[in-house]
Amino acid sequence: MPKVTLPPLHQSQRIVRDDPARFKVLACGRRWGKTRLGSALCIEEAGRRGRAWWVAPSYKVAAVGWRLVRGLALQVSGTVIRDGDMLATLPNGGTVQVRSADNPDSLRGEGLDFVVVDECAYVAEEAWQEALRPALSDRLGRAMFISTPSGRNWFWRHYQRGLQDGEWQSWRFPTADNPYIEPGEIEAARRDLPEMIFRQEYLAEFLESEGAVFRNIAANLNAPLDPLPSAHALHHVVMGCDWAKQADYTALSVVCRDCRTEVARDRFNQIDYHVQRQRLQALADRWHVAAILAESNSIGEPIIEELQRSGLPVRGFATTATSKPPLIESLALAFERAECQWQADPVWTGELEAYERKVSAVTGRSQYSAPEGGHDDTVMARALAWEAVQRAGYAGRLPAQTRKPVLAGMMRRVF
Repeated sequence: MPKVTLPPLHQSQRIVRDDPARFKVLACGRRWGKTRLGSALCIEEAGRRGRAWWVAPSYKVAAVGWRLVRGLALQVSGTVIRDGDMLATLPNGGTVQVRSADNPDSLRGEGLDFVVVDECAYVAEEAWQEALRPALSDRLGRAMFISTPSGRNWFWRHYQRGLQDGEWQSWRFPTADNPYIEPGEIEAARRDLPEMIFRQEYLAEFLESEGAVFRNIAANLNAPLDPLPSAHALHHVVMGCDWAKQADYTALSVVCRDCRTEVARDRFNQIDYHVQRQRLQALADRWHVAAILAESNSIGEPIIEELQRSGLPVRGFATTATSKPPLIESLALAFERAECQWQADPVWTGELEAYERKVSAVTGRSQYSAPEGGHDDTVMARALAWEAVQRAGYAGRLPAQTRKPVLAGMMRRVF
C-alpha cells in the first residue's frame, strides 16, 4: 500500500474496521467520527488497487467527504486529483471517487470493490438496489452504510439485517463513544435540544414513526433469559407459533399465564417440516405446554392435524383482514399496560419496533405488517401466545405432570 498516514481511530471505529463482515451498518450519533472512518477505509481500499466510492445524499454532503478523502490521498506522491469529478487516483491505479445520490441513475455502470453510503437514512433506497448493489457483484465488493437514524426506513431495515445475517454486521454508537468529544458538550446538547431530537442525533436511536404499533417496549423486556421449567411446574404455560419454511422464519413464543412472563423462544428457517415439528415438540415437552395456538394460514390444517396426532395440544388461528387487527391490537395494548414481561432479544425487539399500522384507503380498516422487506414472524408468535393466554382456561390449573393424560379432553374447554 502507498504510504499514507491515516487519521487515528478510536476504539469503536477500530471495532468496525476490523470486523470481517462484508456489509457493515453503523447507526451513529453526531460527531462520532463516521465520516472520518469511511474516508480512511476508502483510501485503504484504493491502496490495495481497489475502486472505492463514497456516496452521499446530496452534493453538499458529498463535498464534506471529498475534503477528507482529498486530504488523505494527497499524502501519496503522484496521486492525481480531479476536483471537478471528486476523483482521486493513486499511483498504483487505485481510485476513490465521491458521488452524489441525488440522481440514482447516475450511479449505474462501474464495478466497485468498496462503497460507503454516507447519511444512508437520507439516500433513496433505489440508489442501493438498482445501482450500487449490482456494482459490487462482479468484484464481490463490500459496503458500509453510515448514518444518523431517521425513523424506520431502509437504513433501519439494513440495521436489523445486520443483527441476524452472518454476512452483515450492525452497530449503534452514541456520540459519547467518541473520546474526543467533551462530555460537557453532550450534556449541554441534552439540555438545549428537545428530547426526541437528542435521542436521535446524539444517542443514535431509531425512534418510533407515526405508524408504530408497539410502544412502551423497553418497560416490557424484563423477563429472565434462562428460567428453569421447574419454576413453572404447576403453572399454565402456552405457546404461540408462526410457521414458515423458506423465506420467512418459524417463530415460537412460550408464555407462562400465571406469571405473565415469556419463558422461552425459538426462531429458525430453511428446515424441513419434520425437523420443525420435532423442534416444536421438544420445546413444548420441556415446558409442559398446555395449549398451542398456531397460525393455520402458513401450515394448513393437515399439518395441524398431524401435530395433534403427535399429542401436541395445537389449535389453528386463521389470520384474515378481520381477525388480524384485534390479535395485534390486543398485544399492543398489553405492551401499553405492561401486562406481560417478554425476553429481550435484538431481533425480536427490532421486529416489534419496526411493526407498522397503515389505514386502507379503500376500506378504512387498519392493516398491520412488517415494513417492506422485513419480517414479522416473532411479532405474530408473541401475538398468538398472548391470545392463548387470554383464551386459556382449565388446563392451567392442572399440575404439570398430570396435564398430558387429560389434555385431549380438555382442549375444547381451553380454547
